[in-house]
Amino acid sequence: MAEGKKAKDSGYSSSQITVLEGLEPVRKRPGMYIGGTGTEGLHHLVWEIVDNGIDEALAGHATSVSVKMLADGGITVIDDGRGIPTDIHPKTGKSTVETVLTVLHAGGKFGDGGYKVSGGLHGVGSSVVNALSNKLLVTVYRDGKIHQQEYAKGAPLSDLKAIGKTDRKGTEITFYPDETIFKESQKFNYETILDRLRHAAYLTKGIHTSLEDEATGRRYGFYFEGGIQSYVKHLNVGKEPVDDDIFYVDKMIQDVQVEVSLQYTDAYSETIKAFANNVLNPDGGTHLTGFRSALTRVINDYARKNGLLKEKEENLSGEDTREGITCIILVKLPDPQFEGQTKNKLGNPEIRGFVETIMNEHFNYYLEEHPAVARKIVGKALLAARARKAARAARDNILRKGVLDGASMPGKLADCSSKDPKTSEIYLVEGDSAGGSAKSGRDSKTQAILPLRGKVLNVERARLDKMLANNEIVSLIKALGVNIGDSFDIQGLRYDRIIIMTDADVDGSHISTLLMTFFFRYMKELVDGGHVYLAKPPLFELVRPTRKNPVFIYDEEQLGVVLAAAIAKRKEEGSKISLDDELHKQAGFSEVKRYKGLGEMDADQLFETTMNPEKRVLVQVRVEDAERSDSIFNKLMGSEVEPRKNFIQTNAKFVKDLDI
Repeated sequence: MAEGKKAKDSGYSSSQITVLEGLEPVRKRPGMYIGGTGTEGLHHLVWEIVDNGIDEALAGHATSVSVKMLADGGITVIDDGRGIPTDIHPKTGKSTVETVLTVLHAGGKFGDGGYKVSGGLHGVGSSVVNALSNKLLVTVYRDGKIHQQEYAKGAPLSDLKAIGKTDRKGTEITFYPDETIFKESQKFNYETILDRLRHAAYLTKGIHTSLEDEATGRRYGFYFEGGIQSYVKHLNVGKEPVDDDIFYVDKMIQDVQVEVSLQYTDAYSETIKAFANNVLNPDGGTHLTGFRSALTRVINDYARKNGLLKEKEENLSGEDTREGITCIILVKLPDPQFEGQTKNKLGNPEIRGFVETIMNEHFNYYLEEHPAVARKIVGKALLAARARKAARAARDNILRKGVLDGASMPGKLADCSSKDPKTSEIYLVEGDSAGGSAKSGRDSKTQAILPLRGKVLNVERARLDKMLANNEIVSLIKALGVNIGDSFDIQGLRYDRIIIMTDADVDGSHISTLLMTFFFRYMKELVDGGHVYLAKPPLFELVRPTRKNPVFIYDEEQLGVVLAAAIAKRKEEGSKISLDDELHKQAGFSEVKRYKGLGEMDADQLFETTMNPEKRVLVQVRVEDAERSDSIFNKLMGSEVEPRKNFIQTNAKFVKDLDI
């Protein structure tokens, strides 16, 4: 700095440097630790405590984990493990219980701690839950004594105290989420927690998991002697297995345990779930890579050796060998290396070789010892290969005609003038009549219209070659610009929003379901990216005596609310109301029109009620539970009649208003 010149005070000093101590970082930035403060983050609190109990079971010290949803909004999680140690921790000078609950990265999952195998890589679970709870009560049953301590927003209200004697062992934690953190909702979902506990029971042989809802009295428990074999069987409910036998192997290599279970079905899609230390890895990783490599090699070798694959025929592809497979891969290892905080992908390089070695040996044994099953598996793969080649030929033929390569658009597509995908949207409209109204009433700058004639192909029962012979499917693929199969490329997407617009009746719902089946099975990236929506057309129009300014109503519940409010207002204004009149007349309306189809509305009405961005109601299609979604699509759209019939009989009582 030049002499005589003074540095300008920018206001940046040590007082502006925030030093966060203890659990302050968690309360300051909760999303960094639980992913967000919405319903997913809220439930993540439960998973953190439940996973501690599961880790005890994985280590061979617990046989049960139970969860109770308390009537006052709290959650209690109990396990029968060893119980958190209650003695004084040498580094903190506090009880180990308090250390685990108040110090980040304190737990038995680091270095030579209490767990050889653990799903919780970071060891921050209990302390994070404590930090984000208004109140937390921990009770430890250990060494013949009961110890208890209470916390508020991460801070202890007292020291750990012995409050009695016991012959039990384990840990019990009750917590209440902080409403200042979880502003959206502090209400836990019974089904969400139940699904998590079901998965935990499948993945940990010999463990009992249970859930109780104190408010409703609902209780449910799980115990699966077969472990991941039971899981495969569960995933295949509603599908036709190639054979009733389920392949299973459980082997150790060095200090890594590898479990694999699989079964083939008549489905055209594959269902493979890979787990490391009971944590689902949706993006796979080295364990999945090793499995796929071994599966393709073993099936090809068997097919060659037994003359099922001729000498001049090319090898079956990995895609061919996996068609219709349902598989669970579970590895348990001391030091899992995940890519990213979310543990989506396993990165340990040695695991690929371990899984590959075990599958090469034991799946080969399985095929040799079960020749009838082996021939069915190879036969299904050969059919898949022929269909793949037919689909490639069909696609090449379509490409030669310029139908998928961007050279031409479907003739019935009314495209928008904007070429910017971010500002463009496409309506998939049921029928030519509604399509005509939509074309006339739309904003042609940003809204494209693709009318679909009749019901599109049910892709749950069709391979790609059959799909490419269907005009409606080809028109849809072409209009979206992303291609399909191994040529799919989301970068080519021409519209940010894909809006399914069908009649509010049974046929319209069926067409919507057929389209969603297509997107879920063949363009799931569009769903995951938040690009697929359902338009919600009005069910009713409340007509005024003047016939001007009608009111459009979108469901039965809204109709009741609007009519009640209108009646109350007319009473306040002193209007004469005859209780003998129908409700809509008491509310000052001359008529209630019930819409059964989009074609009943003229172009202006259709735009104002269903397409106008300022007023329309859109429902975004999301996959919150891929496993449940897969099961429902298979059940409702698959070839097996009995599961669909049972589903309809079970759920029919919940249908409020059915138009037939």
